[in-house]
Amino acid sequence: MSTELITPPVAVESYRVIRRNGQATAWDPHKIELALTKVCIAVHGAAVAQSQQFHEKIALLTERVGQAITRHKTGDTPIHVEEIQDQVELALMRAEEHQLARAYVLYREQQASLRKTKAPASPDAELPARQVRDQQGQSVPLDHALWRGKLVNACAALPEVDVTTLYRQAVDNLFDGAGFDDIYRALILTVRGRIETDPQYNRVAVALLLDQTALQVQQANGVVPRFGEPFDYRALFVQSIQHGVAVGLLDPRLAEFDLPRLAAALEPDRDHQLQYLGLQTLVDRYFLRHEEQPVELPQIFFMRVAMGLAVQEIDREHHAIAFYNLLSSFRFMCSSPTLFNSGTRHAQLSSCFLTTISDDLGDIYSAVRDNALLSKFAGGIGNDWTRIRAMGSPIKGTNGRSLGIVPFLKVANDTAVAVNQGGKRKGAVCAYLEIWHRDIEEFLELRKNTGDDRRRTHDMNTAVWVPDLFIKRIESEGDWTLFSPDEVADLHECYGAEFEKRYLAYEQAAAAGKLRQAQTMPALSLWRKLLTMLFETGHPWITFKDPCNLRSPQQHAGVVHSSNLCTEITLNTSDDEIAVCNLGSVNLPAHLNDEGLDHERLRATIHTAMRLLDNVIDINYYTVPQARRSNLRHRPVGLGQMGFQDALYRLGLAYDSQEAVTFADRSSEAVSYYALEASAKLAAERGVYPSYRGSLWDQGILPIDSLNLLEAARGGWLEVDRETTMDWQALRARIAADGMRNSNCLAIAPTATIANICGISQSIEPTYRHLFVKSNMSGDFTVINPYLIEALTAEGLWDEATLADLKYFDGCLAPIKRIPEALKRRFRTAFEMEPEWLIEAAARRQKWLDQAQSLNLYLDQPSGRKLDQMYRLAWLRGLKTTYYLRSMGASHAEKVTVQQGELNAVRAQPAASCSIEDGDCDACQ
Repeated sequence: MSTELITPPVAVESYRVIRRNGQATAWDPHKIELALTKVCIAVHGAAVAQSQQFHEKIALLTERVGQAITRHKTGDTPIHVEEIQDQVELALMRAEEHQLARAYVLYREQQASLRKTKAPASPDAELPARQVRDQQGQSVPLDHALWRGKLVNACAALPEVDVTTLYRQAVDNLFDGAGFDDIYRALILTVRGRIETDPQYNRVAVALLLDQTALQVQQANGVVPRFGEPFDYRALFVQSIQHGVAVGLLDPRLAEFDLPRLAAALEPDRDHQLQYLGLQTLVDRYFLRHEEQPVELPQIFFMRVAMGLAVQEIDREHHAIAFYNLLSSFRFMCSSPTLFNSGTRHAQLSSCFLTTISDDLGDIYSAVRDNALLSKFAGGIGNDWTRIRAMGSPIKGTNGRSLGIVPFLKVANDTAVAVNQGGKRKGAVCAYLEIWHRDIEEFLELRKNTGDDRRRTHDMNTAVWVPDLFIKRIESEGDWTLFSPDEVADLHECYGAEFEKRYLAYEQAAAAGKLRQAQTMPALSLWRKLLTMLFETGHPWITFKDPCNLRSPQQHAGVVHSSNLCTEITLNTSDDEIAVCNLGSVNLPAHLNDEGLDHERLRATIHTAMRLLDNVIDINYYTVPQARRSNLRHRPVGLGQMGFQDALYRLGLAYDSQEAVTFADRSSEAVSYYALEASAKLAAERGVYPSYRGSLWDQGILPIDSLNLLEAARGGWLEVDRETTMDWQALRARIAADGMRNSNCLAIAPTATIANICGISQSIEPTYRHLFVKSNMSGDFTVINPYLIEALTAEGLWDEATLADLKYFDGCLAPIKRIPEALKRRFRTAFEMEPEWLIEAAARRQKWLDQAQSLNLYLDQPSGRKLDQMYRLAWLRGLKTTYYLRSMGASHAEKVTVQQGELNAVRAQPAASCSIEDGDCDACQ
């Protein structure tokens, strides 16, 4: 186990630890050291305690537990002993001390069983007395009947639950002087610990959190709650909107809606569709707040968002209700910026911004300022830096030499850190550079943890913009020439055959000594360095310039110089235009029936969603004029999809199967068809977008047809299935007659957070693990695959032993001998399948997209050869972009059993670059 130094936790002397008897004691890290020491000695023997390595290990684990405990707490927030024990378990797992973790888990279970045998068996049995604070702050005895009744109501859907034991555990978590929020937290903490054994406990945790939040919302809106009695949800909605307008949270136009009509359309029962992770995320990060208290409940929130999106409609109420039903049923979900800001006084609703930066000092710092303003309201940013001259290039104004792009990237990196989107999430930016730029080798090393830290950008994502010619040079093992853009400025503005023609001419000029900054090297050498950095640091991402441009519907309007933060947006940028995209995603599993894809339901969803997304363009608050100009001229949107893995589970398909690839093809074809149909319908109603004339749409070329343009420009080098199943000729005729409302319609974003809200798998991702702990700004959450539990339960295999094995084997089924091979095959995780399956499915989606997709690639045991083959295949299949490379560590600790027997397999652990639980990219969604 590594013993590197880590940042020490905040001072913890003021923290209180609540014991099971309710008494509060001071934080004492020595007790954690003692517990860790005992478990180590129990597993490895007393002799191990005599080594220095042992003491260093114990000290580091103790420090990590302290950091984890205090990360989401203030000094006045009590810490329960169960929380500390949870973090000890997590610290052991994350440190790859799996043998110790298993022993610790078994010890905790034994102690819990002992306590359970001593616990009273009936509600009337004696419970410890507790003095708590009521809503007026007065000290009163804890009303066991009231609070047990709340737990009984929350557990109504789970008749087998032992409410008495649950309640007693919750009371044990309490301390004298606890307030009502502390009591709710104790109940929820007790329940959420059961989610890993039965996902149905999600419903109990949700019911309790809704009850707690409802009290807070009533108080925040000036309503005196009657504790323990039901409230009028619809009346509270009206009060919430009126109060929000009065205190300046909401756009005053929302008060002009027919609020009683909208209130009547609310469906309060839909609150219980939420999973605990989704509801906690909404409460912490999405609900509007006044004086630190939430002023919304889920259905109020969804209606507020819908009202903000319908505010300019003629029949506002009709469309607000339609948008509300779409969102609250989880058939479709807007991106996070739209959810954050819709209906507010600064409705910045767009998700992604793309800029190109010119080679001028004033423009560079103007672009950094634009980054800050765009990031302020929750936008993800992609910057194209290719035009900045290379290191060593002359500067005429000062008669000096340029230091290249890296110092300016450092400024952009620090700006992204400084502007953290109001505390809702971190600012995020990605820098793009074309691979012929003279500074490309330094660019590849930006994310390294070694070297001069002044030339590193640890918080900024990076991506290379790769032309087809470079891949061809790799294939032919030829040379590659690097240039400074001040000597070859037009390379930045061309692609395809024209790029190749000009590049060859510049190579000849360089060979003749006419270009001072040119440098020639083997293409394979640069490719290997790129792949090495990608494996070591997770960056830069590999994106392909020519497919993005040759298949762009807007070739007549400009050049695509980069993608965005999450590599799914491919829009034109220039000095006068910052590209903007407005995102939302269709919930695929919500559109399945017994026959497969429910086309009628899907079509209705997409037509409403496209209207909603088109409205965003006109309602949006633009922080910089270049963004407004671009968005109104081209009107792009990005309709995506999420829950692909869930859909496969419901259909009984393995991700790594030809049937899954076919489903990716057919579902993407349907989403594409209905999105383009909806945009044409909007064009007939509202008019075509201003730059429509001359576009591929105007020429009758749809995304599926643009594959021919790419193949012709490459001279072949494109292998992708072209089959279609829907009536595309009829759609071409409709577009020819009515035009298109939006220059771009389709893009598949990561959906990391909105998928949590909907309780489904994110985007097009395979299952990462069947059981893991997800960390985000709301805290740590146990995530377990409910489809797996359902399948194991049907086979009579879901029990405590299987749960323990899942924990031991990092959420994978493969090493568990008693699991049938058919189940292992169906429930393979991302690292258990060959990455070619991900690429094949992505290629089937890409043929239908006018933009791109956020495609993560997974490799269990990376090698240079595998990486080379994987990215060449992605290019050959016509993909426009790729996203993160998720890899597993090359070395890991061997796992052995606490008791002799079955659990003796060796499993890989995530490499440092793999941070799926801790670092989901959700800047777009």
